[in-house]
Amino acid sequence: MTENLHACCSASRHQVKGKGLLDKSKEYKPSQELRRGRELSGMVQIPGGCFLMGTDDKEGFPADGEGPVREVTVSPFFMDATTVTNAQFALFVEDTNYVTDAERFGWSYVFHSFISAETGKKVTQVATHTPWWWVVEGANWRHPEGPDSYVNVRLDHPVVHMSWHDADAYCRWAGKRLPTEAEWEFAARGGLVQQRYPWGDVLKPTGEHQCNIWQGKFPVKNHASDGYAGTAPAESYLPNGYGLYNMSGNVWEWCEDWFTPTYHLSPDNVNPRGSASGVAKSMRGGSYLCHKSYCNRYRVAARSKNTPDSSSGNIGFRCAADLIL
Repeated sequence: MTENLHACCSASRHQVKGKGLLDKSKEYKPSQELRRGRELSGMVQIPGGCFLMGTDDKEGFPADGEGPVREVTVSPFFMDATTVTNAQFALFVEDTNYVTDAERFGWSYVFHSFISAETGKKVTQVATHTPWWWVVEGANWRHPEGPDSYVNVRLDHPVVHMSWHDADAYCRWAGKRLPTEAEWEFAARGGLVQQRYPWGDVLKPTGEHQCNIWQGKFPVKNHASDGYAGTAPAESYLPNGYGLYNMSGNVWEWCEDWFTPTYHLSPDNVNPRGSASGVAKSMRGGSYLCHKSYCNRYRVAARSKNTPDSSSGNIGFRCAADLIL
């Protein structure tokens, strides 16, 4: 697999010519009065401990740095039971008047089959190497498929078109933070040891869907047999052993760490934080567009990346918090 397969489920702003990059990300200052500050409602206490992180799975992507498997220890922490929803993000925006990167750029990536005929007429650019990602003017968290779409009927769905900057800003407003990759994977495993998914090694035990991923032939046919072609409500399917929902599929989730393919070669095995610098941030969990034939990254050990200013219709996040606040 080539490196640009990271873009099968997300795409970077740097792939599009002529759209320009902002000179500097907006520095967000948290509100003086955090309405949701240090609030643990909706969070689950994760016990922490020592676990086997990474994988040598034959279905994996060694070039992503999924392995070798190593023993890692994480301290106890809190994690959101679900990804941040449209309703929750709306409260943040109401309190702070925050403007997302997608809104500031004026465009974001939308999967081609979700775009209306009217909006499609105005599309002139697509992502390099991944032409199913279309550049849609006016696409953002409020208008996920473009100006003629709205989140009003999906307030309980994950907020999308989130850049890393947007996720970080929300977390700081809420008195929380993004999880590290080690924390994310420990939590996603739900107490299981070296299993492929949050529920075990079999994708559909007893024939039942456990997550929201692509069903069909990517990228041309999705028969949505798992119930959803796009995002599912944030509290869908059964939770894992720690009570966390949708740790596989639905939307990609930003992590705190800078991405490096040599992550698992680091000698740091106690609360590892990844590289001190980089050009792309790590993402975990896969999305509703992932499929075994192409982007088999809905496994708990799978990794992906994107630049901190990039956004698309399948990137969201969930928050973490230290055990002692």
